[in-house]
Formats: sequence, C-alpha cells, structure tokens
Amino acid sequence: MAKEQPRFSNNISIRNRKASYEYEFIGTYEAGIVLKGTEIKSLREGKASVSEAYCYIEKGELFIKGMNISPYTNSSFESHQIDRQRKLLVKKKELEKIQSKIEEKGLTIVPTKIYINKRGFAKLEIAVARGKKLFDKRDSIKKKDQDRELKRMTI
Repeated sequence: MAKEQPRFSNNISIRNRKASYEYEFIGTYEAGIVLKGTEIKSLREGKASVSEAYCYIEKGELFIKGMNISPYTNSSFESHQIDRQRKLLVKKKELEKIQSKIEEKGLTIVPTKIYINKRGFAKLEIAVARGKKLFDKRDSIKKKDQDRELKRMTI
C-alpha cells in the first residue's frame, strides 16, 4: 500500500494580530526567510506563530528571533530547532532605510505576516512601528466597534 503524502498549501497566511493593536505601523517591507528543509514543510502545513517574535539588526544583517515553527510531523530524527534565530533577506537599500528609521527614538521592527508567494518561497512581512499609548489603543477599539455597528446597520 502506498504511503499517503501530506497535503501542502501555498495559500497560507499566518498573521500577528496583536501587532496592529500594540503598534502603529509606519512602513512595511517584504523579507525572505532562511529556512531549513523541515521548517518549510511545517510552515506549508500552517504550523507557525509570529505573535511573540521580534526583529533586530546585527552587523548589517536582519534577524528574527522568537518565531515559532512547530516540528514537522513526518520528519526523521533530523528535525529543526523550534524557536531558533533566523536570518531575513532584504535588499541592502531597504535595510539601510529600515536601520535609519529605527535609530529614531521609539521605533522598532515588528513581524506582521508570514505567507508563501506565487513562486513557492516563504516571505515575512515586517513593519517599522511605533508603540501605541493606552489612549491610542482605546481609540482603535472604539473605531472597530463603530465600523462593526455600521456593517450591522447596512445589512
């Protein structure tokens, strides 16, 4: 009997919902991720999380730390480390723009979304962001509630 192959999907989209609540986005960028074999397979199954992850620049390179990619279920003894530091691939000019922006006081780099592009490569959407104050968060909640009420009234 033939072994059943796992189903992979190219239309995954893993979002960091907490980021839009905690931060005000100033600019977004697309970055490639350096992954190992079992990591991409697990990512295609949708078993990843970026809610606790953060990005930083070290020695002219961009890294992400705290991104959780669960172990691939059909892997052998050679599996990947779940929350290792991963290198992000961006163009040099974009990296310089990002670095100049985060040197301003109060700005940081936040991962917002992981997805697989049309060519089958894993991509990470990152944003240069400023942390929201408590009153900004309240305003965001009020706006969402008002939008929800408007949708209910139009239906």
